[in-house]
Order: sequence, then C-alpha cells, then structure tokens
Amino acid sequence: MDALSGAGPRRARGRPGARSSGVRAPAAPWARFSAWLECVCVVTFDLELGQALELVYPSDFRLTDKEKSSICYLSFPDSHSGCLGDTQFSFRIRQCGGQRSPWHDDRHYDTGAPVSLQREPAHYFGYVYFRQVKDSSVKRGYFQKSLVLVSRLPFVRLFQALLSLIAPEYFDKLAPCLEAVCNEIDQWPAPMPGQTLNLPVMGVILQVRIPSRVDKPESSAPKQCGHENLLPAPVVLSSVHELDLFSCLHPLKFCCDYRPYFTIHDSEFREFTTRTQAPPNVVLGVTNPFFIKMLQHWPHILRVGEPRMSGDLPKQVKLKKPSRLKTLDTKPGLYTAYTAHLHRDKALLKRLLKQGLQKKRPSDMQTALLRRHLLELTQSFIIPLEHYMTSLMPLQKSIMPWKVGVETPPQIRPFRQDDFLCSLEHAGPQLTCILKGDWLGLYRRFFKSPHFDGWYRQRHKEMVQKLEALHLEAICEANIEAWMKDKSEVEIVDLVLKLREKLVWAQGHQLPVKEATLQRAQLYIETIIGSLPKDLQAVLCPP
Repeated sequence: MDALSGAGPRRARGRPGARSSGVRAPAAPWARFSAWLECVCVVTFDLELGQALELVYPSDFRLTDKEKSSICYLSFPDSHSGCLGDTQFSFRIRQCGGQRSPWHDDRHYDTGAPVSLQREPAHYFGYVYFRQVKDSSVKRGYFQKSLVLVSRLPFVRLFQALLSLIAPEYFDKLAPCLEAVCNEIDQWPAPMPGQTLNLPVMGVILQVRIPSRVDKPESSAPKQCGHENLLPAPVVLSSVHELDLFSCLHPLKFCCDYRPYFTIHDSEFREFTTRTQAPPNVVLGVTNPFFIKMLQHWPHILRVGEPRMSGDLPKQVKLKKPSRLKTLDTKPGLYTAYTAHLHRDKALLKRLLKQGLQKKRPSDMQTALLRRHLLELTQSFIIPLEHYMTSLMPLQKSIMPWKVGVETPPQIRPFRQDDFLCSLEHAGPQLTCILKGDWLGLYRRFFKSPHFDGWYRQRHKEMVQKLEALHLEAICEANIEAWMKDKSEVEIVDLVLKLREKLVWAQGHQLPVKEATLQRAQLYIETIIGSLPKDLQAVLCPP
C-alpha cells in the first residue's frame, strides 16, 4: 500500500427517498448496539452494478446515497492483485447530510476517553472483512463479498477481532447469523474509559479495556478478572485501537484529515487531487498505482513493499527526494521534499532490524521496543511544551473570589512562541533525549502545523476548566456572611445568579470539582436567598 500525505448517522424512519436526518427515534430498541456500532453492511459484487449494497442492519438505519456509494467502493480492494482469500482493512469517510444530533449521550464517554479515541462527530469508520474465493456456482466464477462494521469509534483492533469471529460464520450462514450477532452486541455494556469489559459474541468473550485520559503511559493490558467465573475463558485483547506498532503508530492526536483507504471513486477524489492549489492537509492510503502518477507532486510519498535486506539497513528506511519518483515501478521507500530535523537512531534500528528480524524476535517484542522508543521521543518533545504551558497559569494565590468578580477567574497568559524557544536552552528536550538534531527547527515546523493548534486548544481548554474549578472552590471557602454585610440587594441577587450559573457550568461540563465543593456552593445559594426579603425569595425560588 502507498501512503500519501499533503502539506500542511442517519437513522430516520422517513418516507422512501427522503433526506436522512441522522437521528433515530428515541424509542428505538438498539440503544446499546448504537453505543458501539452505527450499522453493519454487506457489500457484494453485481455483474450489472459492480459493487452493490446488499444489506444494512439494523434495517431502520439510513445512509445517504453518497455514503452508500463510498462504502461500496471502499469495501473492495482497489488494485491489480488477485486478493484471493480473506482480507481485512479499514477506511474513514465523511458523514453527509448535515450535523448529527445523537439521541444517546456521547458526552460521558468522550469526557473520560483520550482525545484521540473520542467519537468522530463528522466521520464514519468502516472496518472491512473481504472474501474472494473461486466459486463455479457464480456466473463470474468468484464469490466476492465484504462484511463492514460502521462505527464512530476508532477501535481498529477490537472491530477487526470481532470481524474475524463473525465474518467467516456469516459467509456460511448469511442473514440469520448476522441478526443474532447484532442482538448479542445490543446486550453489551456501554464503552466506559478505564473499565475492563467482557463482550460476549458467538460463544466467545472478548475482554477489553478502553483507555482513560488519566491513564499513565504504557498502561497494562486488561487482566482476566479472578472474581468472575466466565465460561469460556475470555479472549483478552491487549488494546481496542492499536495495531502492531512495528508497522504503525499513533503518538499524538492527528488533527488533519486522513483516509486509511482511498480510491478514485471517492466523492473527495477531485478535491484531494486538484493541482490548482497546494496539496491538502490529508494522508491517503492507496493501492492503485494510478495515484503514484497522479500525486507525484505531493511532498511526501511512502511506498510499502516486501522488505529486502541490503547491507546494514533496508532501503525502505532511507529518505529519497520526490524528483526521483517518476515511474510506476518506483522502489519501496519514503520520498519526501523535507529534510529530517532529528538524526536517525542507528542503535534502535540495529536492535529492530539486525537483532530483531534476523533473529526472528516475536512481533510483540518488536512492538514493545518501538512503542517505548516513540513514547520516550514524544515525551521529550512534549514535556518542554507542557512546562511552558504550566508557567502561563496564574498563581493560585491570585485566584480571589471577589477581587476580579465572581464570574471571572484570572486569565491564562498568551502562548508566545519566541519565549518558549528561548526557554529550551535550559529546559529543552536535550535533558531527556540523547538524539541530536535541529530541535528548534522541529518546534518551529510544529507551530505551523494544525497539530499544534489542536494540541494547544485542548490544553488551553483543560487549563480554563481547572481555573474555573479553582475559582469556584475559592468562592466556597470564602466568608459569605461577611461579604454580604455591606452589599445592596441588587448585588446579592447578582451573586445568586452568577453562583447558579457557575454551578450549572461546573456540572454540565464535568469540571474537576470535588462533590463537597458543589454541595457547599448549593448551600451558599440557599443561605444567601434566605437572607433576602420574601418577595425576592419568591422570584429566585419560584414554587
């Protein structure tokens, strides 16, 4: 597969042909199912139509015509290879037909989940199990069909494991099997970050743990729970989302568009391949050699092939200039217009390639080595940014309940890139990382990318919420009776309204506030109202 990088639900029971609204009626029976999957699709090959959508389950799930077309084309491999047997892969498509208004509440899951694992609000993930085998009973001579799980959750490993269980059985028994599986999924507990869940399906129990945003790095895989007498013994998945890291990694949230699998039939094909403007901020995974010619002007092209050992290092890890990428038979490798900012870690490559591949070290051990290296490298890069962000927070002693105003805690100081770069001399990544290179240049490139904007917005949001929580705590620790002594009724009523507003905000946005603080705030509101005349009490506390 080639990866190319640029620079920088519909559940209405309306009339046939009506535009989908993306919302299923609140009384729908698939509440638990919907917490995991949007729907299951079956795509088959029709001699007259080509790829065709044979089945959508549950049957009341509505896809737009554009979404149906995308799913059909992306559910079959797009290459010259025969692809005989079974093939698994995934894709990602835009949701069409307007903003989704879910009937079930996603906020609780998204609040506890890491940013990179939160539900996609505007995209669907498709997890595919494709089978192509010779079959003389079929006119074309081949059985060609895909089972597709459509979800908003990026749980690649979980859904691929699920497909490996249900797809072979479905291809043998068809619709009744699929209906039984969907009913089993409809009995699963909701996905809960930080909890180990047992998910029974087809006589097997998949045991998974969904990561939590408060997890420490390299949290252990779920362990079988000794207090449960589970028969059969659960199949423990080490991760719901990570694949073999010897071949891929997801160290930070990727803040641009990406399509793990993309074809010339995709509705965004023209948008992504235009030459009238700079290449878009998108990563495309493709198998059709046509894209090598079509997108050779892109700054990054990674072509993957069978590994061939040559000398100390395989050619795949050597960087090549895109000017050499002129023919369809280009050799595997990374072709990039950019120069790497950090030097290659030759010791790691030696451990992975010479000591690992040549001595046939197990893949999970290779993955552990690569995961640790990239985690440590990412932490070395991020820690100085985190320290600088922390320095922008106001001192806790400056968070006064009445000094600035009850509704306004002190502000976070702005992020100044030059000040941060100056701080690296004494507090930079060189303190924790032995890799040499142009760290300043790497940070400057990071600042220009959408990933810095995404990281900064998330960190700033978390810091604002922390400030709001500290400010509410400061208010609740103050002597409210002493403050009220020389205040007018208008000022006291204003305090009640602002306190209520802060309380609603804290509860609605699940701020990191202790339950005792929330109870004290409510008690303060009741105390203040009790000090007012009866007519004002009636206004503030209507029956």
